[in-house]
Amino acid sequence: MPVFRYTAYDGAGRSKQGTLEASSQAGAVFQLEGRGLVVVSIAQERATKKKRLRRLSLEGHVFFCKSLASYLKGGLTLTDALKLLSRQSPDRAVAAVYGELLESVQAGRKVSAGMRDLGVFREGLVGIVESGENGGALPTVLDKAASLYRLELSLRRKVRGALTYPLVMLLVGGAVVTFLLSYVVPKMTELFAEIGQTLPLPTRILLAISGFAREWFLPLALAGALLGFLFRRRLARIPVPFLRGLQERIALSLVFSHLATLCDAGIPLVQGLQLAASMDRNSERWRTVADLVKGGLRFAAALEKSGAFAEEVVYMVRVGEMGGELAEALRRTGENAWEIAEEQMERLTNLLEPIMVVVMGGMVGFVVVAVLLPIFDISTFVK
Repeated sequence: MPVFRYTAYDGAGRSKQGTLEASSQAGAVFQLEGRGLVVVSIAQERATKKKRLRRLSLEGHVFFCKSLASYLKGGLTLTDALKLLSRQSPDRAVAAVYGELLESVQAGRKVSAGMRDLGVFREGLVGIVESGENGGALPTVLDKAASLYRLELSLRRKVRGALTYPLVMLLVGGAVVTFLLSYVVPKMTELFAEIGQTLPLPTRILLAISGFAREWFLPLALAGALLGFLFRRRLARIPVPFLRGLQERIALSLVFSHLATLCDAGIPLVQGLQLAASMDRNSERWRTVADLVKGGLRFAAALEKSGAFAEEVVYMVRVGEMGGELAEALRRTGENAWEIAEEQMERLTNLLEPIMVVVMGGMVGFVVVAVLLPIFDISTFVK
């Protein structure tokens, strides 16, 4: 909204100056007259270019919710709490976010409106905060939001932990093989060329691979970098067949836990579904369910009619609806999906470790054999 700077006098004849937001100049004058002020001059301020703020990370969301809830429960006002957050943050970019939010609140706006304008907070958190402000229970809903984001953070760390060992094995094995192919094998080739000996078959295969790698090094490196970028940024969108069940459980855990928090905060189910849908790579199915609920179906019936959810999920939601405890049923469904996902990740990790050891051991073993066979032949030739 436009910002207007004004000069006015109050009933005692004292001069007042300041700024306020209004849809138009007439609206600004109307607001000031409602405060008992006589407007002398008023003009719209020129729009200043806003600082480009960095989107708040998941860890930043956890810290914001937990800290702000703690300060508000301790009796601090919202402005004092935001001042403390701004001063205590070691990251200047995050401190700038809190500073902008503080200015918005000091200008008389709701904190949820300021969060929405900044565009660095998740839309789901903005909705939770807005419902907390309207219901007068902001610290409580912030606590619930912090618990939700801690769950998501824990899940992410579990996935990263499960993939760390295989990736380290792959990098170490690749470095060893690269060293042998780039340094040891060429030296050995020159030696055999001088003495006129025929190389063993494993060594010839290794040399062919080495030549191919040297010739196509740049395209292979670019392809590897692209795959690494996709793996890092779009892992959840890559349809890996043996990870499909795990991805489904993770999505259900995040969406249902988030939806339970939104329902507890008083956000309508349809709006909650639209907010939580972004946490699933297949977000369209949740929007379909939202449309069915908007059309008059109960939540469980909408899940069943969409055909995109397992029978046990529909059953747990139906039981919660029948008992009048939908939010609790959603939370239990999310926790159940998380426990199953944890077990699947543990099994996957236990399976990947020996597979990576066998694969990398086989690769390194082949290279070592291909290098040693010619050396044995040379020793035989010398004798």
